[in-house]
Amino acid sequence: MLQCLILELEMVFSWLNLLAKFGFSNITGIDYSSSAIQLSGSIIEKEGLSNIKLKVEDFLNLSTKLSGFHLCIDKGTFDAISLNPDNAIEKRKQYVKSLSGALNVKGFFLITSCNWTKEELLDEFSEGFELFEELPTPTFSFGGRSGNSVTALVFQKT
Repeated sequence: MLQCLILELEMVFSWLNLLAKFGFSNITGIDYSSSAIQLSGSIIEKEGLSNIKLKVEDFLNLSTKLSGFHLCIDKGTFDAISLNPDNAIEKRKQYVKSLSGALNVKGFFLITSCNWTKEELLDEFSEGFELFEELPTPTFSFGGRSGNSVTALVFQKT
């Protein structure tokens, strides 16, 4: 049975819903905000999705009970941690450590970031992870150059 961990519920509830409807049967959504958990819980109940567990958790101080996941999806948590003015470098390192503890070996990590380039993310996750796939994202052109406003990568834990 595949286990999936979703970070920051208010940003990715659509992932929870989508994975549940595609047959994932062991989905855990976490957020440090109890109000986000309550809101997501009411939506899940309304949708009749009984295969989703919700937990109030701080990903930087993750419970050891949250481990063994095959997939972890992040759409904003790493960005938010990176913008923290209090010791952001150390918090990013702790994020990678928590992620490594949550995922099985060969597990996948999907990250979508609007603050980091592909190269920067490759550097941040260079220890213990390798790039599996770069997902297509919208591009824009300005001043004769093209770029992306969002980066979406899939890493695999080594």
